Amino acid sequence: MVQIQELIRGAQDVMSLAQGVVYWQPPKQALEKVQELVWEPSISRYGADEGPPELREALTKKMCQENNLCKSSVMVTAGANQAFVHIVLTLCDSGDSVVMFAPYYFNAYMSFQMTGVTNILVGPSNPKTLHPDADWLERTLLETNPIPKLVTVVNPGNPSGTYIPEPLLKRISDLCRDAGCWLVVDNTYEYFMYDGLKHSCVEGNHIVNIFSFSKAYGMMGWRVGYIAYPSEVKGFGAQLIKIQDDIPICASIISQHLALYSLEVGPEWVTEQVKELVKNRALVQEALSPLGEDAVKGGEGAIYQWAKLPDKYLDDFEVVRWLVRKHRVVVIPGSASGCHGHIRISFGGLREDDCQVAAGRLRGGLEELVRDGMVQ
Repeated sequence: MVQIQELIRGAQDVMSLAQGVVYWQPPKQALEKVQELVWEPSISRYGADEGPPELREALTKKMCQENNLCKSSVMVTAGANQAFVHIVLTLCDSGDSVVMFAPYYFNAYMSFQMTGVTNILVGPSNPKTLHPDADWLERTLLETNPIPKLVTVVNPGNPSGTYIPEPLLKRISDLCRDAGCWLVVDNTYEYFMYDGLKHSCVEGNHIVNIFSFSKAYGMMGWRVGYIAYPSEVKGFGAQLIKIQDDIPICASIISQHLALYSLEVGPEWVTEQVKELVKNRALVQEALSPLGEDAVKGGEGAIYQWAKLPDKYLDDFEVVRWLVRKHRVVVIPGSASGCHGHIRISFGGLREDDCQVAAGRLRGGLEELVRDGMVQ
């Protein structure tokens, strides 16, 4: 993302279908309540490492009612990315092996790298559905010695927008349990489901779930996420608090108040925003049509489409640079997620009118790419 931001800064009049953001702000009534707190002295002080009791109580209730996670404890973090790093630091040691599936979320991959977990086993996904290959996972967990410390998935997916159906998620969970390794599920896009699909979670003493306020409530810059970890696993919470106290101490106090007020508004507010994204998704799908129907995958959830470029364009970053220079639109190269020759397109960050313009630029660029190549 840093490279993409630098690319955008060096160009003029570029529209972004790159970064995973949404165009809306937090609920108006929640923002208004937060305004009243600015002069409250406690806002400027440290808070409880794991989050204030009232927010954790609200999250515990939410997780049980909405996610069927009724045996999990909660810690509030400065966003879901930090939550993932906390989990890696808690569960993994330098030299451990871990499992991901391509296309993977690049920040999760980098989280492993920067904490010394360099034996990253990247599994395949079904070429048609992009679902994680559970048969490969079963073989890998049986054959790898020592057993991988954890398996991680994002559901629905980043970068693919693919939803992992509950039976498949349950099978992955069972394989991890039987092998004696952890399953970490990133549920950042839990409310971003389309075409009648319903999100689901799994719970167990080998499972950690991660959630975020960033996308659902438009709180990207406020940085609030949370970890749901098994209450019955002795010492897990203590290790999380050790790490939390050493890095941020606590998430921003005023941000946690906004998170609580947003929860009070309720998930219905979020689902109303998400409904509008169906139009953006259709615009992006149409823009990708020059690549051919079989080239476009995902989009059942989250805010992403995943597309394969023509075979000769394995250097997807060069295609991304060309799209910026020639057609003034930016997307993410698939090589960042372990799949050269692909691109990730985000349809959440622009309102419909702007998305239509950006999608038009993307379609024009892809038509030229397929027809004439990267004409300068």
